[in-house]
Amino acid sequence: MKTIFNKAEREELIERINTLNSHNMAQWGKMNLYQMMKHCTRWNDWVLGNGGHSYRQEFLGKLFGKMVLKGMVKDDKPMKKNAPAGIFTIKEQNGDIQDEKKIWLAQMAAYENFSNPEFIHDFFGKMKTEDIGIFVYKHMDHHLRQFNA
Repeated sequence: MKTIFNKAEREELIERINTLNSHNMAQWGKMNLYQMMKHCTRWNDWVLGNGGHSYRQEFLGKLFGKMVLKGMVKDDKPMKKNAPAGIFTIKEQNGDIQDEKKIWLAQMAAYENFSNPEFIHDFFGKMKTEDIGIFVYKHMDHHLRQFNA
């Protein structure tokens, strides 16, 4: 399965991120390009352990999280369209796309040395490193497909 921890697959995502520009329009969802990029950089900070996030699993996740995660990481099937952004919803409409791209690319490179043993997904709970790698790849792929990249 594709994972952010595989160099070739990480480089493929980096190439796709590099293609993003102001001409990319959303194929689904409510986010514009800036909002999607900011969503991804804030989300990556959370997974990578940057920014002092607190890690706690919500109640519904304790009931259903492991079952949903298992279904999500069992194959290379892409994430479904229109999944909610949750706590990483970006309200501001405009910002510097090039700055967000630089941040995002640096984050992709940082996954080569991933080490965040404190990470607990707010719905899935504590995740194996292997599952984190698959889920991160799928999340990045989801948003790049959303903007035809």
